[in-house]
Amino acid sequence: MNAILQHDLQSIDQILDQIKQYGLDFLANIDKIPTGQQTTIVNENQLPANGGGTLAALNLFKLEFQKLMVASAGPRYWGFVTGGTTPAAIAGDWLTAVFDQNTQNITGAGDLSAVVELETIRLMLQLFELPQDFHGGFVSGATMSNFTCLGVARQWAGKKAGKDIAREGMINDIVVLSAVPHSSVLKSLSMLGFGSSNIVKVKTIEGREAVDIDDLKEKLEKYKNRSIIVSCSGGTVNSVDFDDFVQIAELKKQYEFWMHIDAAFGGFAACAPSHQHLLKGWDKADSITVDCHKWMNVPYDSAVFFVKKEHNRLQVETFQNSNAPYLGNPEDNFSYLNFLPENSRRFRALPAWFSLIAYGREGFKSIVANNINNAMEFGKWMETAATFELLAPVYLNTVCFKLKENNVLLPEFLNELNSRGKVFMTPSILKGENCIRAAFVNWRTSSLDLQIAQQELITVFQQLSTKV
Repeated sequence: MNAILQHDLQSIDQILDQIKQYGLDFLANIDKIPTGQQTTIVNENQLPANGGGTLAALNLFKLEFQKLMVASAGPRYWGFVTGGTTPAAIAGDWLTAVFDQNTQNITGAGDLSAVVELETIRLMLQLFELPQDFHGGFVSGATMSNFTCLGVARQWAGKKAGKDIAREGMINDIVVLSAVPHSSVLKSLSMLGFGSSNIVKVKTIEGREAVDIDDLKEKLEKYKNRSIIVSCSGGTVNSVDFDDFVQIAELKKQYEFWMHIDAAFGGFAACAPSHQHLLKGWDKADSITVDCHKWMNVPYDSAVFFVKKEHNRLQVETFQNSNAPYLGNPEDNFSYLNFLPENSRRFRALPAWFSLIAYGREGFKSIVANNINNAMEFGKWMETAATFELLAPVYLNTVCFKLKENNVLLPEFLNELNSRGKVFMTPSILKGENCIRAAFVNWRTSSLDLQIAQQELITVFQQLSTKV
């Protein structure tokens, strides 16, 4: 064994102690660490002929790259939909690296960590109050979850047209309908060969981002002689609007189509008694996407897919490793090798399992309720603020707003806001207008964080006003 590797192995307790303390220092100060960083200048180091060991690498990292680490897991990082990492999730993720499992199988010799994954999926279905007739697994994020679900939907649609797309290739007889698809859905359609621009847009209800059921019915009638996939929104990006799953599912009695729901973060509305009604009927879907590194507050990267078990055969046809004898026969035993795009993947289920067992239903109910209250409180403040204006009602956990006057200055305003490092938000477009979007999903966020953010907004606006 290499001498430096040998030394690291013998010093692993000291190494992990230092890493632990380094991590604890970061977490203890996360509310003070900047949420944005402008500095990207670093030295260009050369690959050493002989390394200095792990602690030397840690010291160099502190010197060179620590300044690039922002508080994206902190209480005032409201950009995108970025959660934090709870103590249980950190524990699970640390052990994920220690165990280093390639999670695939539940029987036979070798790694059997998929048993834990299946258990985690069962627990998550209970958390979301979904029936156990869904099968599920962990992937890297909403994009790969949508990709997996739509991949199986593509196979279903192909079979309806008399084609085995997984073996024979893509056909042109499939129609994808959606009103306000997330970019990850479009990206998935691109990767699956549909073409991201070939989606047929369904009208939305006036003043909302939810699908117009009458228009959907018209399009289902128009394309009834083709294979149809309907991609539904379980929480749109900006206003967090939900399609009416009950009415869409009712249309399945008249028209044959695959019902997919992208509920990347909106699925966690199931944890809030006040908002569970938004998901009514989602149990009738053929497939569902839910992100875990958002509202579940587990580390990146983590998401799940849920596909009805009645489609298991289609899923194996889509992702099976039929040309690799050393991986076994996909017909014999369940293996994620034949249910997912990846042949190699980390033990992503473990941080989620730790979180579910550590905090239970009430713990997630508390996180979701707190974030919804944060968003509502922030939205109410916006309604009375002299300088800002809400662009949509606060349905769940995001707030979209603009400058009441001189909104053309919004990009400059947002850049200055984020560069100060106290709070981070992202730009968006809603109802044709440029706006700022704040998403509340972090388990740490409190009313004090709202006050800090509000003061930052006022301060930056005042500074901008003096320049103008």
